Amino acid sequence: MYDVGTRERTLALVAQGRSLNSVSKQTGISRAAIRSWQTRLEPLNRGVTCPRCSEAPTAIEAPSSYAYLLGLYLGDGCISAGKRGVYSLRIACADAWPGLIDACVEAVQIARPDNKVSRVASAGCQYVTSFSKHWPCLFPQHGPGKKHDRRITLEPWQQQIVDSYPWEFIRGLFHSDGCRITNWATRMVRGERKRYEYPRYFFTNKSDDIRRLYGDTLTAVGVEWTTLTRGSKPLNISVARRASVTLMDAHVGPKY
Repeated sequence: MYDVGTRERTLALVAQGRSLNSVSKQTGISRAAIRSWQTRLEPLNRGVTCPRCSEAPTAIEAPSSYAYLLGLYLGDGCISAGKRGVYSLRIACADAWPGLIDACVEAVQIARPDNKVSRVASAGCQYVTSFSKHWPCLFPQHGPGKKHDRRITLEPWQQQIVDSYPWEFIRGLFHSDGCRITNWATRMVRGERKRYEYPRYFFTNKSDDIRRLYGDTLTAVGVEWTTLTRGSKPLNISVARRASVTLMDAHVGPKY
């Protein structure tokens, strides 16, 4: 974990008007961590118990980071039961995006600061893994079977976090199951066929519920989107209108 001095110096760079991306590259600190410090400067207390399973549940202390982690979990995460009531959280991250892996590690560490976070190598990816008794408390969407085969809804306290930090939630989902591509098309211009290119965001997930959560959150921040089908089944959410792509570029951007 980073001390308060490091956090203050990092936020001072952001206060100069620099982007989170440039500050992250200079300092080696993930954008997720910097965003969480903008909400809470002080490190989370060691020895803290689970905020959700106490007799009087308390608020998540780093809600922006949690919103990002929630998106990652819904896209590419799973929770498995182990021995003595301990659960493992695993989030698959492609090797092609080392910055995304770092951001995922940071978000998992912020969620459970007392628990070790590991990177387990696999073919083409790394599994960001951490063990805790409290992962099902933090992610009540955990259950038997695949997510697209069962109902996925947010608890009211989770929805409040998503409503407060919609872009972080969108970024987490996009980092799991999204891509930014360059599309091309042709059209006739004064009798001559010309090719033109434009950027486009895609989100692909088999779960109707998870696509609905993504689409509803996009709508809430003013992003226009459409649903595309594969065969006869809806599978993709596309963002292609110029103003909406500009919004996505400003708040999400391509994977890194």
